[in-house]
Amino acid sequence: MSEQKQRFSSRWTTLATMAGLAIGLGNVWRFPYMMGSHGGSAFLFIYLLFMILLAVPALTSEWSLGRSTRAGPLVAFRKAYGSRAGLWLGLFIMWGIFMALCYYTIVVGNVLFSVWFAAGTGFSEATVETYHQGLQVNGLQYLYALGVILISLWIVHRGLRDGIELVNKLLVPLFAMIALYLVAVALSLEGAIGHLGEFLKPDFSKAGPTVWFAAMGQACFSVGLSGILCTMYGSYLRQDEPLVPTAMTTGLMDTGAALLATLFVIPAVLVFGIDMAGGPGLLFNTLPGLFTVMPGGRWLAPLFLFGWALVAMLSIICTFDAIISGLADLSGERYSKSQWNLTIGIVTAAVMFPIAMNPHWIATLDLVFGSGMFMLGSLMAVIGLGWGLGEAAVRAEIRLGLSPRMEDWMTFWIRYVVPVALATILLGFIYNTLFTS
Repeated sequence: MSEQKQRFSSRWTTLATMAGLAIGLGNVWRFPYMMGSHGGSAFLFIYLLFMILLAVPALTSEWSLGRSTRAGPLVAFRKAYGSRAGLWLGLFIMWGIFMALCYYTIVVGNVLFSVWFAAGTGFSEATVETYHQGLQVNGLQYLYALGVILISLWIVHRGLRDGIELVNKLLVPLFAMIALYLVAVALSLEGAIGHLGEFLKPDFSKAGPTVWFAAMGQACFSVGLSGILCTMYGSYLRQDEPLVPTAMTTGLMDTGAALLATLFVIPAVLVFGIDMAGGPGLLFNTLPGLFTVMPGGRWLAPLFLFGWALVAMLSIICTFDAIISGLADLSGERYSKSQWNLTIGIVTAAVMFPIAMNPHWIATLDLVFGSGMFMLGSLMAVIGLGWGLGEAAVRAEIRLGLSPRMEDWMTFWIRYVVPVALATILLGFIYNTLFTS
């Protein structure tokens, strides 16, 4: 049985895998720094609005595209857009997701370094500076990132049920429990609740086109909307899986993870006086101080960081799986999945090297690829489903679990509202960048 023909074994493993894809670094690392760099609490409220109105319907659309075609993203795009146009469009979007994978892997390498440091040296006022100096040794971070690639590709090689499902259903609950403890510690810091209350007062005067773009980009990134990842996992969904309720549950779990990250990162940032606009390094600047003051921080730090590293790797595993399975699906019997595993691993290591040597590129790459390409890919998937495959395909996939009236409403929303909204946000950001910046 080919990887594309496999199915998730149960609804719980479906939700755990989708939560693992969503949580990863998207909420723990990316959400707090995007929030700090793009309008603070105004970003949070816009993100929540987009998650409900756009991300959940778009997630339903990507799953529908994958399940209706029972194929990887490249074949799905060819069926939706035609053989030639669909292939080139799919390859372009896959390239964008691959670029995001390259810088994302470096960040996970930094998490692995943090695990090693916490387990060996430990965090204290005397060692924090040494830790930050270690993060600046780019060659060392590259080696850790190579380790991430090897582990991730090994799990992808094991397949859906013996690799991806197993890892997700074990790690997601464990990580959630540790994150809840961190929230309790962060909120117990002196003055934390007062600082958080002030921070959560939204100032929508700061919410320009870039903030709206970043918020929608975060919604896409955190759930895995890209036209590639969720389309691939849609092909694994069982036919009796109700897509809209499952998408709503996934969005709820993702939002819960984002709020958990906010509640343990933001209070600590404010209490410790760290710059909220600190960019991709915000979390790495915050956690050492939090571990230093928390009860049991010496042994909880490596445990949390190890759990975080593994959960963060889940997103990488899912991305590798989508790219490799998509290419294997396209090439048929000419190249095996193992050959694609090796090829993509080598190419990733090569492309990743200059980024690792220039980590200041990550913030720009993250805005362009982590927000822009994910949003563009999702837009193309929604259009491909609603207009390429057509209204009948939409209805056939979303019908389960919906009343006839809700089915009509969701079909209209997917075919008209979501693509117009995504296109407007993208074009608004491009116009603002080119003509008003």
